[in-house]
Amino acid sequence: MLALQFETFDGEYVRRLTEGDPGAGDHFASYFGNLLRMKLRMRLRSREAIQDVLQTTLLRVLEILREGRGVRNPERFGAFVNAVCENVLREHLRAERRYDASDGKTEEPADPSIDLDAGLVNADRKQAIAEVLAALPERDRQLLRALFLEEADKKVLCARFRIAPDYLRVLQHRAKAHFRDAYSARGASL
Repeated sequence: MLALQFETFDGEYVRRLTEGDPGAGDHFASYFGNLLRMKLRMRLRSREAIQDVLQTTLLRVLEILREGRGVRNPERFGAFVNAVCENVLREHLRAERRYDASDGKTEEPADPSIDLDAGLVNADRKQAIAEVLAALPERDRQLLRALFLEEADKKVLCARFRIAPDYLRVLQHRAKAHFRDAYSARGASL
């Protein structure tokens, strides 16, 4: 079994670490890396998660020190690093639970506002409309296509059919009636 060697820390060590001393930084990463890795193995499943929490913890400790919000009692530096690790671990576990909640195995409830047959019904209806239009007299077919499918301007239609605007309404009414009768005769409903 591996015997742990706990170290004591002083103000000089924390100062050197805060100032970016390479020797202190190497010792910090090595010493706390080993201790925290052992702790995290008990709580996390994957090596990637352990490494993420470990790196985040070490980085956060260094950021806190360099921002001047450092440690009040250098002799408690180990407890400070451990507390930061606990916070990072909680954040990680919280985020993991949030993403694990929807593992993709559960079916989402059906949306009653979506009609799955609408595409088929619309395709059938379009086919029926095309057949009825083809059976109408040429003038009615052209007028209904221009009005409802092309959405042509009524002034343009009056010029195309060489009729007065008032008479366009009469022709439109008749063409719609012919269409309705032919569509109903097919046994379909609008």
